[in-house]
Amino acid sequence: MAEITETHIESDNEQARVESWRLHVLIEAGFPLPLAEQLAASDADLHTCSDLLRQGCKPLTAAQILL
Repeated sequence: MAEITETHIESDNEQARVESWRLHVLIEAGFPLPLAEQLAASDADLHTCSDLLRQGCKPLTAAQILL
C-alpha cells in the first residue's frame, strides 16, 4: 500500500513541477499571471501560445482560442 501512495505523491509532485514550468514559459511569453495560470493547467500547446503572441494576438484572445 505504501508504494501506491508514494507513487501517487510522486505523480502529483511531477505534475506540479510541469505546471510550474509551463507557467514560467507562459509568463515569459507575455501572458498575464491569471491567464498564464489557466493555460499552464490546461492541455494548451506552449508553442502555439507563444506563436500567437509573437504574431500580435492579444493574450486574452489567445487564451480564448486555446482554452
